[in-house]
Amino acid sequence: MSHSQFGLLTERRFLPFFLTQALGAFNDNVFKNALIVLVTFVMVGLNDEAKHGLTNLAAGLFILPFFLFSAISGQLADKFDKSRIAVAVKVLELAIMIVGAMAFVRQDVHLLLALLFLMGVHSTLFGPLKYGILPQVLKSEELVGGNGLVEMATFIAILLGTILGTSLIAMPEGGAGWVGLCTIVLAALGLLTAWLMPKTAPVDPDLQLDWNVFRATWRNVAELRSNRTVFLSCLGISWFWFFGSIYFTQLPVYTSSVLGGSPAVYTGLLAVFSVGVALGSLLCEKLSGHKVEIGLVPFGAIGMTLFGADIYFAWPEAVTARGLGITEWLAMPGAKRVLVDLVGMALFSGFFIVPLFALVQSRSDPKRRSRVFAANNILNAIFMVIASIISVGLLAKIGLTIPQLLLATAIMNAIVAIYIFTLVPEFLMRFLVWIFINLLYRIDLKGLDNIPEEGPAIVACNHVSFMDALIVGGTVRRPMRFVMYYKIFQMPVVNWLFRAARAIPIAGAKEDPEMLARAYAEIEKALDAGEVVGIFPEGQLTRDGEINPFRSGIERILASRPVPVVPMALRGMWGSIFSRRDSALQRARLPRRFWSRIGLSVDPAWPAADVTAAKLEERVRALRGDWA
Repeated sequence: MSHSQFGLLTERRFLPFFLTQALGAFNDNVFKNALIVLVTFVMVGLNDEAKHGLTNLAAGLFILPFFLFSAISGQLADKFDKSRIAVAVKVLELAIMIVGAMAFVRQDVHLLLALLFLMGVHSTLFGPLKYGILPQVLKSEELVGGNGLVEMATFIAILLGTILGTSLIAMPEGGAGWVGLCTIVLAALGLLTAWLMPKTAPVDPDLQLDWNVFRATWRNVAELRSNRTVFLSCLGISWFWFFGSIYFTQLPVYTSSVLGGSPAVYTGLLAVFSVGVALGSLLCEKLSGHKVEIGLVPFGAIGMTLFGADIYFAWPEAVTARGLGITEWLAMPGAKRVLVDLVGMALFSGFFIVPLFALVQSRSDPKRRSRVFAANNILNAIFMVIASIISVGLLAKIGLTIPQLLLATAIMNAIVAIYIFTLVPEFLMRFLVWIFINLLYRIDLKGLDNIPEEGPAIVACNHVSFMDALIVGGTVRRPMRFVMYYKIFQMPVVNWLFRAARAIPIAGAKEDPEMLARAYAEIEKALDAGEVVGIFPEGQLTRDGEINPFRSGIERILASRPVPVVPMALRGMWGSIFSRRDSALQRARLPRRFWSRIGLSVDPAWPAADVTAAKLEERVRALRGDWA
């Protein structure tokens, strides 16, 4: 298996789908932007009021199908082979573009608006399929990389489609014909790549389709709320589109009226933003270590807020100049700072959005995954409409300037992020753990895929330092409930982190028999709920680097709840920071102890019937080897 996400581009299970979705996004934006430029600049006989009305109508017609047909499209993607649905959707796109070519040549605005609505239907049908198919064709460790490639391609396609659509339609002669030809060719290529997609098994072939649009939509959104983490993650994705749509919508007027730039400057800023999001999306795989790392989400939110707010401070007032070229504009005070802010905000947006998509994919019921993304698309559309209404209100009614609107959006982003991370402490906890372990350790991972993707399990690991639970919990993809000695659980500073992770404090029978009984009851409850429970069977930190005898508590747990047990060994931790070796200040040897190279080795799961404390201890010793 390739360790790079780009290796997916050489495999048939991913490449045809990747090209299909990229060509679709490209064609959408060629068509949509060509229509907007046709109405705004090319057609004669339209006053400003008519132009604004048609432009707003075009935006509304494109987004309307997401409200009307998302629920239906999610059902179709769950019930049938997604690759065959992709072919049907691309046949629809090709038909739309053939009629659209004639409409462009004739400058038939009403027909073009009707076709734009159908393009919205096309995008609505493809959306749930797009994200629902990835977990079926990718391995769990490829999800982040695959989503990063998809988001990268989407934003690059938006950029290139915008540039190509506006450039072709603005040609003095034959522009409309070139737009029509281009969209037909792109649709035909999309149909070809869709045809090359391998077949995928229907995830819920017995699903009874509900063709009642309103009932299906309401049920879809209501069912989304049954999984709290997935629901709040979808709200986070929708917030991203709220945030991004304000910046995208205001960018043309902001460039001309505030920055004094020409269309070339606008195109340059659009390119910088799109490339920034694409780069951030690609970097997610490297930063997350090939796993769904939701700790990147707060990291992204922080960067979006800081860089988004600094755009205001870099350029708070409109300039009197107009139509500046790229070279002239870059010579203006604050121009380079705006450019850096736009790149930074876009880069961190990629860190924000990609893990959320991967999290929804990994935590959703496989039989309902496409319907989950259909509900997500409905929420996205609602948030973008709200963003438009708020923008109009703040600009026209309150009287904010565009820079002030962008600052207000950045502040709202900080408030919403804090609120979401309060509701789901796992996001913030994973962020802090991710920062902490990447600053202090270099981790060599082996066998991480041996942890079951679903269902209850116990992970048993040796115990070397106070950081063990954070290292294991921050590395394993699935959320874990750790059983830990109550004195470690109650340690200042990190106690709130252990509480957020829902760790289970435990005490010895002689210390606190009631706490011991509560701990076993909580372990059984967690396993009954299908969770992963992490234990350190030694019951104490090693004092000499050697593994202590495993206690019999694991056998007591398995007697009442026989679940798979995954042996795990931390390697190289003895002598690293927070272990008990060289704990005296005069022997700290700080340069060696920080950023220590450590290892984490994981064995395949054992059936409960094969597990005893002695056998488990022997296996963990073997996994650790001589690298203490």
